[in-house]
Amino acid sequence: MLELQNVTYRVKDEIGEKTILNNVNLKLDDHFVAFTGPNGGGKSTLAKVIAGIVKPTEGRIFFDGTDITDLSVTERAKLGVSYAFQQPVRFKGLTVLDLISIAAGKKTKVSDACAYLSEVGLCARDYIDREINASLSGGELKRIEIATILARGTKLSIFDEPEAGIDLWSFGNLINVFEKMREKIQGNILIISHQERILKIADKIVLIANGGIRKVGTKEEVLPELLGAQDTCRVLTDKL
Repeated sequence: MLELQNVTYRVKDEIGEKTILNNVNLKLDDHFVAFTGPNGGGKSTLAKVIAGIVKPTEGRIFFDGTDITDLSVTERAKLGVSYAFQQPVRFKGLTVLDLISIAAGKKTKVSDACAYLSEVGLCARDYIDREINASLSGGELKRIEIATILARGTKLSIFDEPEAGIDLWSFGNLINVFEKMREKIQGNILIISHQERILKIADKIVLIANGGIRKVGTKEEVLPELLGAQDTCRVLTDKL
């Protein structure tokens, strides 16, 4: 289980001190959780705080009962926390098989790597020896990144807006991958997203705005209010 207690994050700029996260308290033990809310509301920062990329100014973070507040990204990864960035990193000279082996923490058989690639909808023979470079599209990189997380078998997999920067066709395939992942992965999944199709497959939705938690509930409890607010914004925008 993941628990955040009074988590606050502040930064200093030329004007003064700015609060990005303000006294966040949250308990999560659901299989598939989605963070959503307006841009600049604190979603990505909160996810990075959980992963250890950003250290909170105040508060504590517990993972499976262990206080991980002062642990590094590497130390949290060893405990089973993984983080997928909006834009996956490209590694010139490193093949897809190499990357999956690194993620698994051991030399991976070609047959096993192919199985992971098949899980994310990629034809293994076309990708197993490809380099992680500019020849791969954004959608391909996202799916390869998910394959590495499957290979790691992490307890908590965090995805920061996985739909960012990919085309509509790739997004449709990505949704299919997450639907399969939701059924098969043993750990917990946390996805930051604005997309209704992703929110609809979540067990719990956390609405984040102005650096705080505004609502937590099932899709039946949160989506009607959220989509209603979005429709109102569209109407107001159309009138301007």
